[in-house]
Amino acid sequence: MAVLTLPKDPNARTGMLALLGACAMLALGFASVPLYRIFCQVTGFGGTTMRVSEAQAATVRATAKTISVRFDANVDRQMPWKFGAEQTTQDLRIGARKMAFYHAENLANQPVTGIASFNVEPELAGKYFNKIQCFCFNEQTLQPGQRVNMPVIYYVDPKILEDPETKDIEQITLSYTFHLAADQPSKALDQSSAAR
Repeated sequence: MAVLTLPKDPNARTGMLALLGACAMLALGFASVPLYRIFCQVTGFGGTTMRVSEAQAATVRATAKTISVRFDANVDRQMPWKFGAEQTTQDLRIGARKMAFYHAENLANQPVTGIASFNVEPELAGKYFNKIQCFCFNEQTLQPGQRVNMPVIYYVDPKILEDPETKDIEQITLSYTFHLAADQPSKALDQSSAAR
């Protein structure tokens, strides 16, 4: 293993330390986005929802108390898709699993790959909103004119009722925005309509 030794000259040592500090800051800058995403997924910060397995969901028991979930759908202005929710709201018992559907249609004359970002409002509810299955976990590719239904299977954790800041929430809004996938530049898209 190579050991870094600092030069004896004070000016060279200062320059070397400044270079090492700059490299460390650059590395931290690149790592900040994935680290922030992990932090949000673990804590629910910023309305980030939780992702759970079928096995984890199977251990949750539904309560008698109900809550309303409102569904919101948006597309980035560079995204040539029509995207919406099949239902405006759903009422469910807290702890019970529910399925909701969104739909997307590619309006371009070529395949388009998108990825959905998501959050919930109020933000404090994020750590209690659990998704078992979601189209947002992966990129979605639609062929020209293709229309698909995309399910979300979710539940609201009964622990929301034990938190003094969230126990009185009556409605949670689940919001998605579709963006072009990182490997698909918007300038390459022919945004003319395929079939409306």
